[in-house]
Amino acid sequence: MLAEGYEKLTADLKVLRAERPKIVDAIEEARAHGDLSENAEYHAAKERQGQVEAQIADIEDRVSRAQIIDPTTLSGDKIVFGATITLLDEDDKPVKYQIVGQTEADAKVGRISYNSPLGRALIGKVVGEEVEVSVPSGDKFYLVEKIEFI
Repeated sequence: MLAEGYEKLTADLKVLRAERPKIVDAIEEARAHGDLSENAEYHAAKERQGQVEAQIADIEDRVSRAQIIDPTTLSGDKIVFGATITLLDEDDKPVKYQIVGQTEADAKVGRISYNSPLGRALIGKVVGEEVEVSVPSGDKFYLVEKIEFI
């Protein structure tokens, strides 16, 4: 993942860890209301606790296995993780994407996951090569115009 994605994950982890004591307080308060079998507040707080703990475990796992990549240190003529690619679509209109991890992916700002259909189709391609991608709206064709490591 990119350093930006790593920072976002660690920030999310910090927020979730800060929420733990609030959930414990909510459970204690709900427990004080009496009968737990019909106590909706208690069950909601316990459910939220389970969700938060699962999210924390997931993020801790991803952070521990993360390999941070700086695209500016990369080079080559093939599309790899971290590369910024300029493509020409079927109307010869340029579109620019950066291949990133799932955490950082946001198509609105031109960041696509290496796991996405387009990301998988682009990996390993070189300038001048055509790319065909099957997406829900149909097949799309692109021409790789430029590969940058910025």
